[in-house]
Order: sequence, then structure tokens, then C-alpha cells
Amino acid sequence: MSMFVPKDRKSLFRQFLAGMYDAVVITDPNGHIIEINPRAEEHFGYTLDEVVDKPISFYIPGLAAEIVKRIRRGLEDGRHMMIDANGRNKDGSKFFCEVAVSMIDLVEPEDLVFTIRNVERRRRIRDILRSKESAFEISHAALFSCDADGQFTNVNKAFLEMFGFESVDEVEGRKFADIMSDDPLPANFAKALAGESSLVGIVAETGESAASEEVEVSLVPDYDGPKIKGVVGSVIKL
Repeated sequence: MSMFVPKDRKSLFRQFLAGMYDAVVITDPNGHIIEINPRAEEHFGYTLDEVVDKPISFYIPGLAAEIVKRIRRGLEDGRHMMIDANGRNKDGSKFFCEVAVSMIDLVEPEDLVFTIRNVERRRRIRDILRSKESAFEISHAALFSCDADGQFTNVNKAFLEMFGFESVDEVEGRKFADIMSDDPLPANFAKALAGESSLVGIVAETGESAASEEVEVSLVPDYDGPKIKGVVGSVIKL
């Protein structure tokens, strides 16, 4: 005989909500809060008793009653909707979030489910990466990265100008030792792959004119967590 005892639908639904990573807010068709999950309590700082029957704009100020009506009309064909918005915590602080909205028949037909994800950290990381990319491109030093096989994966404009290339496509996939073969650079590259940084001044040929110039070459390991995935470096004319 089966020992499985089915639970009521609401109990199972609450367990499902409790296990979700994102903040979940359920409202009536007009956008008034009827249920939240523990993540929403933790995230926004309010208990259910403090927010029940309040409008969803209490959490997401941009979702006024008229906007909720428009959202509900847009969901009538059963699809969900994604919205970029600003959330507001109990302490008044705001954060950028992604909000997925869908319908559910919970207390009454056409109740709304707002799944809210704080993407502030992701946004900050993206802005940092953009800043780094901009610094990489405008640097007067010739900057580059190579994979563990010694192939170039990225170079900046100063690198192209220094070595006489027209585009990044001409460099990507070529070997470090093919372009910078002067001793002790190949050996220093191998040391960087082993975890050792180096800085050396040499007289080398750069550009199509093959003119000899004194340059300073820095090579350091490129880490991906604890693992070295390649080498990054710079070349500066002295």
C-alpha cells in the first residue's frame, strides 16, 4: 500500500515559494499584495502582515495601478512579461531589478505573480567591465592577452599601431613567439604560465619598418580563480 499522503494545494504552493531564490510577490488582479515568499521578506525587509493588501508599487514604485492594468491586459493570452524597474527596500534604499510578471489562479482568477530579482550586483560588474574595456582600448601602452597555448586572444589599438597591424583579426590566433621572439620573451612567457611575473627591457623590431626600438615588456599570469588560463602583458616604448 502506498505511504504517500497528498498535501493540499496551498501547502505545496507555499513550500514551492519558500524554496525559490527570487523574491516572489502575489497580488490580486488589481495589484494588491496577498502573498509573499520568505525571500521577499528577507529582501525588502517587510513581513507579510506589513504589506498585505498594499499595492505592488509599495515594493516597485514604478508599477502604479494604471501600469498594472496594462500588464494584466498584456497577459491575457497566457504569456509572461519582463520589466526592468527600481525596487525599494524598507530602509528607503533603491536597487535595479528585473521583474517577471505572470498570471495564476490562486485566491481568484487572474491573480498576478511578480518574480523580482535584484540585478544591482550584475549591473555593477557590467559597468566595471565596460570601464576596464575602455581603459584597455585607450591605453597608450600596447596591451594584449594570450591563452595557455600562446595564441593572442585580444590586443588593443596601441598594440596594432606598434606592430603594424590593421585589425585585431590579423593578430588573434597567432602565437606570442611569432610576434615577440626576442630573447628572453618566449622564456618569460613560459614563466608567466607557471605563475611568475616578469618585467624586462629589450631592443626589438616593431612595426612594418622593422626599426629597432627600446621597449619594456611586462608579462603576468592571467588567472581564472586559482587556475592560470593564459598570460596578459604590455609593451611600452622607452
